[in-house]
Amino acid sequence: MERHTDFDEFVDTIAALRAPDGCPWDRVQTHDSIAHNMVEEAYEAVDAIEAHDLPHMQEELGDVLLQVVLQSQIAKDAGEFDIDDVTRGINAKIIRRHPHVFGDAKAGSASEVLEIWEGIKRSEKSGASEAEAEGKAREGILESVPGALPALMQAQKMSRKAVSAGFEWESLKGVWDQVFSEIDELKCAYEAAPKDAKGAVLEGHDVELEMGDVLFSLVNVARKMGVDAESALRAGCLKFRSRWSHIEEGAWSQGREVDELSIDEMEALWSEAKRCERESAPD
Repeated sequence: MERHTDFDEFVDTIAALRAPDGCPWDRVQTHDSIAHNMVEEAYEAVDAIEAHDLPHMQEELGDVLLQVVLQSQIAKDAGEFDIDDVTRGINAKIIRRHPHVFGDAKAGSASEVLEIWEGIKRSEKSGASEAEAEGKAREGILESVPGALPALMQAQKMSRKAVSAGFEWESLKGVWDQVFSEIDELKCAYEAAPKDAKGAVLEGHDVELEMGDVLFSLVNVARKMGVDAESALRAGCLKFRSRWSHIEEGAWSQGREVDELSIDEMEALWSEAKRCERESAPD
């Protein structure tokens, strides 16, 4: 089996940065001080993946790995754990949660694999609860969903975990009925809320909460359809970027700025962008 000597050298490099005679910046970092870097680097890696930019993807995955190794080195310096503990733990978890590969379980499809995965996670939670001292509060299934996740990703994870416990509509129609019900409640809340001259709601109303219910119910629709809501919204954002760029380029080609266009001119360019998308789409 191939040995990953480059990885070991990288770990040594990070350790040298944190050494007493190392880098002044790296030496003073803590888990909290660089936590945000983990999120930023992960998103940059996702951008490279979605762009199918392989050289950039390689670079960004390296930046993500840097965050893992640096956090592990900070922990080692504090006597908490080290990178070997991290890799040992994740390796054991992956083997444990893939009994259809490393054990006797059978899985013929990706959906069956997910069922096995969720079942094992529930068993792990149950075992951990039994091992806890008597009187300690049990952990609910949603406690493992990080509150720091973007709201859309949180909604997806919570929805899937609730479904794994049997909280699910029988059909897609049931989910749509829930969406329409939430929309009606949103409309009622908006009508009842105090508003300014432009129609924007003022403070002290339920419109934001009702809007959240509508969005959450749409996440359930996406899940029921087998669509990843986060990926879908990102694709929608990319489409909007592209169409907006077409409007800007149309304005600039006339020697004008976008805010100088009338709404009719903007809509014409928007329609033109949509037509170009259809014409360039593969058959």
